[in-house]
Amino acid sequence: MIIRNNQTICFYALILILLTVTGCSSRPNEVPTHESIDIIIRNGDIYDGSGNPPYKGDVAISGDKITAVGNLSHLSASIEIDATGLAVAPGFINMLSWATSSLIEDGNSQSDIRQGVTLEVMGEGWSMGPYNEEMKEQELAEQGDIKYDISWTTLMEYLEFLEKKGVSTNVASFVGASTIRIYVLGYEDRAPTTDEMELMRELVRVEMEAGALGIGSSLIYAPAFYAKTEELIELCKVASEYGGTYISHIRSEGNQLLEALEELITISKEANIPAEIYHLKAAGKENWHKMDEVIARVNEARAAGLSIRADMYTYTAGATGLDAAMPPWVQEGGLESWIGRLKDLSIREQLMMEMETPTDEWENLYLAAGSADNVLLVGFRQDSLRHLTGKSLAEVASVYGKSPAETAIELVIKDNSRVGTVYFLMSEKNIKKKIAIPWVSFGSDAGSLAPEGNFLSENPHPRAYGNFARLLGKYSRDEQVIPLEEAIRKITTLPAPNLGIVKRGALKEGYFADIAIFNPATIQDHATFAKPHQYSTGVEHVFVNGVQVLKAGEHTGAQPGRVVRLPHKEKIEM
Repeated sequence: MIIRNNQTICFYALILILLTVTGCSSRPNEVPTHESIDIIIRNGDIYDGSGNPPYKGDVAISGDKITAVGNLSHLSASIEIDATGLAVAPGFINMLSWATSSLIEDGNSQSDIRQGVTLEVMGEGWSMGPYNEEMKEQELAEQGDIKYDISWTTLMEYLEFLEKKGVSTNVASFVGASTIRIYVLGYEDRAPTTDEMELMRELVRVEMEAGALGIGSSLIYAPAFYAKTEELIELCKVASEYGGTYISHIRSEGNQLLEALEELITISKEANIPAEIYHLKAAGKENWHKMDEVIARVNEARAAGLSIRADMYTYTAGATGLDAAMPPWVQEGGLESWIGRLKDLSIREQLMMEMETPTDEWENLYLAAGSADNVLLVGFRQDSLRHLTGKSLAEVASVYGKSPAETAIELVIKDNSRVGTVYFLMSEKNIKKKIAIPWVSFGSDAGSLAPEGNFLSENPHPRAYGNFARLLGKYSRDEQVIPLEEAIRKITTLPAPNLGIVKRGALKEGYFADIAIFNPATIQDHATFAKPHQYSTGVEHVFVNGVQVLKAGEHTGAQPGRVVRLPHKEKIEM
């Protein structure tokens, strides 16, 4: 049965109490006994996620739940873990995961599990549903080394597919505004008609009914770029009815950063919906000073009663594709149409001029990086181009004997893809400034990988292997930007309620046993841009839904991950 209001909650709580009295085996209000405890984690430094300083104590697990937290010396269990000298924390929440296909390839989610991540949150603009048949065909045609059949149609069917297949982390997702737009309008640069807008709203409604977290947008990319503010407001109004959130890679992170922030605030206000900025940044040296203004404006909006917040990753470089170096008009119609225009020599001169000319009309990450030396090529589809992996656009342009702009065009044509690209855009000073903001959480903006198989065909951004360990090691322990208890709060109890999910993100009785146990003195990221496929170290044990997934730093092979939905779809198990 579905919980829909407080009266319903109270009714079913009464039913549970009555069942307990009459002999039901579930006794949530009773003191745990030796017989009811499966696992006890002993003598750890308990960081409960609240942001308070740690305390010595134990954690008991029964089934998939935390049964007790505190001094449990009077209890015993068949499995006991000595956590002396280790931090015991709630499992970490990855607010921006691109593990959509990597979890299909390898459900063990190694690079994130080994950092203590227990929940992958997807949906930055694009989501794995809803799909129509044309979208499925396009997805199949554009797959890279990771190949898979598309047996689902809706987003929730995809997440349920992962759960059934087996994944080590929990999974959740926003529904992508781009995906909704492509479903109805394809890649056309126009506004939806009244009927089309209603269909888009209905698609959102179906996904929200099934448990999507809200609407995710990524507005620098085609076709999301073509959506006007009013269109996004209409989609968000539907998500708002279900307690959802609007989360956005805003329309500009550089020259029009402040204007893009105002659009997000407007959407939040008009749709009556909480809003979050994906990977908060001021991109391009000439824009670094704007970060102070962004922080002040968000604080002002929050003081006025709006729920505005952000997430970030712990690096000065972003990663996307060469599409972020080209104007949206050349990309209208999708990949095939885009490449067709790139091949048209009659428009190439105009295109290259726009790529090399500063503008406020679209987000040009090539210029924001400062030079072609700060643009790394990290992912190709074609074997014939993979020898270029890890080289800068400047190096390849020199080999080709062409300008960086024309080289980018040629690479997209030859690879028949957007070409995976890293852009160095941000300042270290701003990274530390953002880490210290109370309303900022963290997301890797990457897949969850392993240094083997198909994953080795490209050089991912090191954030895939190090984002969370880097926060806890480099920035909290070594550079003391924030205390460890605050760093843990920012990846547990801050994002959980922001997402609207329940009974996760804290070490509390009755909460799901998603737990990360690590050594604060040794936790460390090792991945670099030159050698990204290196696991972080220092996380000793990880539990997901009460099942041990990481033991003494090694993966157990367990895949107990589940789909996490909004509370209006949480069911009481009886």
